[in-house]
Amino acid sequence: MNNFSFSNNWHTWAVIVGLGFPLLVVLLGEIIYHLKRRGRPLAATLRVVKNLVLPVLMLMLLIRNVLKVDVNGNFAKLVETLFWISVIYASLSLFNVILFEEAEANTWRARMPKLLIDLSRLFLVLVGSAIVLAAVWGADLAGLATGLGVSSIVIGLALQDTLGSIMSGIALLLERPFSVGDWLRVGNSEDQIIEGQVIDINWRSVRLLTLQRQIIIVPHQFIGKEIIHNYSQPERIYNQRINIGFSYDSPPNVVKQVLQSTALATQGILAQPEPESKTTSYDETAIIYEVEFFIENFEDMEQILDRFMTRIWYAAQRNNLTLYRYRYEYAVETADKADSAASKLSQLHSIPGFMPLTREQKNLDDLAKGTIVQQFGAGEKVIRQGEPGNALYIIIAGQALVTVTNEFGKELEVMTILRGEFFGEMALFTGEPSPVSIKAVDDLQVLVMYSDSVNTMISRQPSLGREIGKIIEARSKAVSMAQQTDVSSNAEVETIRNWK
Repeated sequence: MNNFSFSNNWHTWAVIVGLGFPLLVVLLGEIIYHLKRRGRPLAATLRVVKNLVLPVLMLMLLIRNVLKVDVNGNFAKLVETLFWISVIYASLSLFNVILFEEAEANTWRARMPKLLIDLSRLFLVLVGSAIVLAAVWGADLAGLATGLGVSSIVIGLALQDTLGSIMSGIALLLERPFSVGDWLRVGNSEDQIIEGQVIDINWRSVRLLTLQRQIIIVPHQFIGKEIIHNYSQPERIYNQRINIGFSYDSPPNVVKQVLQSTALATQGILAQPEPESKTTSYDETAIIYEVEFFIENFEDMEQILDRFMTRIWYAAQRNNLTLYRYRYEYAVETADKADSAASKLSQLHSIPGFMPLTREQKNLDDLAKGTIVQQFGAGEKVIRQGEPGNALYIIIAGQALVTVTNEFGKELEVMTILRGEFFGEMALFTGEPSPVSIKAVDDLQVLVMYSDSVNTMISRQPSLGREIGKIIEARSKAVSMAQQTDVSSNAEVETIRNWK
């Protein structure tokens, strides 16, 4: 019983501990609740005080003032050590909240890497703990420092690579060449290139998510030695360059115009900065052209590139250009296209409006002179709203979709045009820009008859002109109906929005 003695005021401290502790817990709990609802980081510091500092403090008051435990005993020293270490931890948490968590954007405090803050806080906790041990237990700091120094050397040699990665990580985080969400290419040699999106930056490494949906863990030490290409800075757009070969028979200015217009018409390629095409070299069998364009999301690059390269083939076919790649020819010659147009004209006998014309070979021969076959890939626009038109398109394979863009920029579907039907008549006969857009639903093959051939057909068969006139009237009504339906639905949405 030598370690325990009760004084006359022990009951006062018992009341303070017994009532004060639960009251303070409840009070801190309410404060923490309101701070969390407001999104204030100070709530985390008060939670440390409530769950760590306050219980240890009350325990220390209990054993000192109620139980009268010897303050020089090991149990009392242990409780006191825990108390001061918890106070140091809570103080550093408060310091972090005031200095860094509440920092304004674009200041040096807001840009301070979290890794460096955590390492600094760990170091200060260790230093504070050493001071507490010296003050409470009378530990020899000089001997402790010597022991820590020797241990640090041994640990440093054993963890040389890991510590090197940590130091490289600190340097990278201070420099901030990239952040979470950026797309990177790490390395410069073909066998060591790593591409992916940054999803996490930790003490030792950076985790990248590749286009193949695989996670690659790259140590900071490796990143620190390699060249880093950041596709997301300074702007979140990505540049792509492609080399394509065309025949010497294909006029360079026409090729460059086709490449540029195809890039602009490809979904996903940005109009600004504008795509560019240029002649780069004259090889043995082909002229090499370079196409440069920008996209917004790097993860969509493979799909956009596939879409663009596919449409190049269709564009080359339509413009009588001969594609070359690796010294092999892929395009069809112009003479073959003319023969193809003549053979395709024979299919007009299955279309009621053109049947009388196909009975005489002379009519087919005359029409073939002003008719060509063109192919469009799925999703390509054959006619754009607002552009002039000078040809009639007859579908011989595939389907086309008629759309109209309203004043709000919304594209509305009007109708689908099937095999054997034609389009382009609205701009051809009115002489005004096309009021609609025509888009290929799937791979589309059409006979393109220019105005001279169409006039020849109508002069030889006047009933065809009257039929085209009826189709123009019917399609104009369909366009007006689609626009009116959209206007009424927009009015209903606006009425509901105003009512709410």
